Amino acid sequence: MSSFKILYTEDDETLAFLTKDNLEQNSYNVTHCSDGKSGFESFKNEDFDICIFDIMMPKMDGFELAAEIRKINTDIPIIFLSAKTLKEDRIKGLRLGADDYLVKPFSIEELILKIEVFLKRSQKNNKPEKTIYEIGKYQFDTKNFILFNADEKIGLTQREAELLKLFLDNKNSVLKREQILTALWGTDDYFMGRSLDVFISRLRKILANEKGISIENLHGIGFRFVIE
Repeated sequence: MSSFKILYTEDDETLAFLTKDNLEQNSYNVTHCSDGKSGFESFKNEDFDICIFDIMMPKMDGFELAAEIRKINTDIPIIFLSAKTLKEDRIKGLRLGADDYLVKPFSIEELILKIEVFLKRSQKNNKPEKTIYEIGKYQFDTKNFILFNADEKIGLTQREAELLKLFLDNKNSVLKREQILTALWGTDDYFMGRSLDVFISRLRKILANEKGISIENLHGIGFRFVIE
């Protein structure tokens, strides 16, 4: 079984069985509930990665269920599967915070593709940002703009720290000059370009004695931060 867990609510037993079976054949771990109320109880008691809700269900409909879940969790992806075809229903679902709305009868292949897309997006958003990097004998603290080791601590300006982090996230790859300028200042400007050269010069001086580490200037193109 995949580590990804799906909360699936559907009161049509035949459709629920077929959908659950197909999802499990694609390695998803599926918890099925036949009404909205039991779906909400399951959500409160377990950790899920994505929700798939029918709308017309007993005890609590899919709209109510989504609204209650959004009070607890604003990030978990929600997909509605419904026989309701009116534009107003689709708009209502999306306004409640759903990520997508598929009209029945739906293609299981399309549903699985959407699940994959939303899970990837969710995992990316939840991935913690790296704040400490190893550079030769130094550690780089991106939050506090410092390079440090047991013997010394070097303070960087915010722009220098942003530039160094950009280089490290793209180490051994070519970064075009305009890419760097846009990432740091939001614009490819001549005067910002002069500042960039100053920052690169300072980083080169700081890292001059680190073996296997260099900032290559690719004339007319940009730079490459090399770590051998």
